[in-house]
Amino acid sequence: MSIPLTMEHILIVSFIAFTGLLLRRLLKLELTLSSILAGVLGALFIAYLDLDTGIRATNVKDLIFYIILPLLIFVSSWHIEFSQFTRWFWICFLLATLGLLITMLVSAAGIYYAIGYPEGFPWLAALLVGVMLAATDPVSVAEQLKQANAPRSLQTLFEGESLLNDATAVVVFGVILSYAMQQQPESNAVITFSLVFSGGLAVGTLLGIMAAAFIRYLADQSASVVVLIITAFSSFYIAEHLLHVSGILAVMMAAISSRYILSKHNHELLRNAAPTWEWIGLFLNAVIFSLMGLLITWDMFTNQWLAIVIAIIASLAARFIAVYTIAVLISKSNKRISWAWAGLMSWGGLKGAIAIVLVLSLPVELEYWWTVQSMVFGVVLFSLLVQGVSFPFLLKRLLNK
Repeated sequence: MSIPLTMEHILIVSFIAFTGLLLRRLLKLELTLSSILAGVLGALFIAYLDLDTGIRATNVKDLIFYIILPLLIFVSSWHIEFSQFTRWFWICFLLATLGLLITMLVSAAGIYYAIGYPEGFPWLAALLVGVMLAATDPVSVAEQLKQANAPRSLQTLFEGESLLNDATAVVVFGVILSYAMQQQPESNAVITFSLVFSGGLAVGTLLGIMAAAFIRYLADQSASVVVLIITAFSSFYIAEHLLHVSGILAVMMAAISSRYILSKHNHELLRNAAPTWEWIGLFLNAVIFSLMGLLITWDMFTNQWLAIVIAIIASLAARFIAVYTIAVLISKSNKRISWAWAGLMSWGGLKGAIAIVLVLSLPVELEYWWTVQSMVFGVVLFSLLVQGVSFPFLLKRLLNK
């Protein structure tokens, strides 16, 4: 793709994302909903003028996966409160590993057997949908938790699980996709996952330490932001492209380790970083959901409505089963999840940016890619419009018990 054409795509999506921010202000909507609405309106306007922007699900993969995703993960990781995160780490880790596998397998099984068409929608297709819908996005819920003055521990559970969950989902997605594309790795899936997972953690930690050292040496607030942005991109590129380990985990650990070191020694150097990551996170989330709105078609809901309904029911059931299973397993430990919190985490496990990123990176060579995209878009919309809107009422009810 030529540079002018790429720039044209970036400007179109950026303008639609800006429109989403305007709609957010005018209609008092959540950012995710206003951005999707902007994307849908943008698509209608473009169709009315009989224009062809050239933006397709087939040509935004690299832009999303290699530019937007690293920054989104870095932003989420940077904002996590380290002391709270370490307190609840093992529960978040269980939810993001065992919980993710339960969610993926239960939802995949439900989808596969409900659709009942192995030739056109095989097990690997169901597993791809399952792992995409296992990723959670706390953007909307986090704001609602703060407004309701929910316990900080509950907020950390949502944010910490989502952070680890996203990283695990991307790694598992990559393994399953390699089998779907008939590019099976030389070793078995467990060994591949372990190497990719541990390698990403090691690379990210090392680069985070190096970034912190550079920032302390430069001792300049503006330069520190530049170093961190370079770290976000380089940690993903080095891990994913050069070392073939998890780029997402590398980005996550680079953010966490660099912030931890800097917070211990150089509070003043972090002063510029917070507002920078805030506007980057705001803009990128607007871009992701605007892209979703732009790529949604009416045919998805007329032709694939049954598959979407199946995916919604399967993913909801799987999320409840996974969260309550973990709650039972840790019920005798010092740190536990109450039934009320488990209910909130089950219903509040919204699908969002990572699910969209993964489904837009799905190769169109797979004959079932459009069905999978329709299902994921349908579940994300249900998640935002039904779960996201009703979550504050459930939150108020359960927290007051």
